[in-house]
Amino acid sequence: MRYAYYTLAFLVVLLVSVMGFRGMPATRPPIELFPDMDHQAKYKPQAESKFFADGRADRPIPAGTVPFGRSADQADPAFLKADDVHYAGKNADGSFLRGFPPDLTVNEAFLRRGQGRFEIYCAPCHGKLGDGQGITKSYGMVATPTYHDDRLRTMPEGEIFNTITNGKNTMFPYADKLSPDDRWAVVAYVRALQRSHHGTLDDVPPDQRGGLK
Repeated sequence: MRYAYYTLAFLVVLLVSVMGFRGMPATRPPIELFPDMDHQAKYKPQAESKFFADGRADRPIPAGTVPFGRSADQADPAFLKADDVHYAGKNADGSFLRGFPPDLTVNEAFLRRGQGRFEIYCAPCHGKLGDGQGITKSYGMVATPTYHDDRLRTMPEGEIFNTITNGKNTMFPYADKLSPDDRWAVVAYVRALQRSHHGTLDDVPPDQRGGLK
């Protein structure tokens, strides 16, 4: 019986000790059995850093960063929607643009830019030739279309741009990875792949046909 009294007294003292300090400011941090990564080594905004030469923790925005936001019907920020032809691939009447925005120059440099972006983001599924024979096909993705069927060859350039922007079916959107100009460059390169796949000798300038015969 004596031990029961001792136990009861201990519990009373413990309860009073715990409840008596409620609401009082602590001078030491609490004991955390499971911190759950609450405390991490990090820099706060506008803090000083000894790691970087300029002493700033905030770093300049990397070149080529794509501004991106999302609402119910937008994959790009609202300010990019001022020109629907360039930033949505659509005409004023809502139809998809055929051709390219007039403020873009489609030249060799533009196509090479599109080739680089295509091989990074598109070729794994669509294949380097755009024939749907990308590496993902060997891992079970069998529904990737080829760019060389008539449906995609006759599709407006603006619709291809829209698909890159917003995605379609199992394809994710790429607006957060490719700037609008880069998306148009990919469209131009897709057209070049299609043209090369269905080209004939008559499409080659006469002075360049020697190595093809």
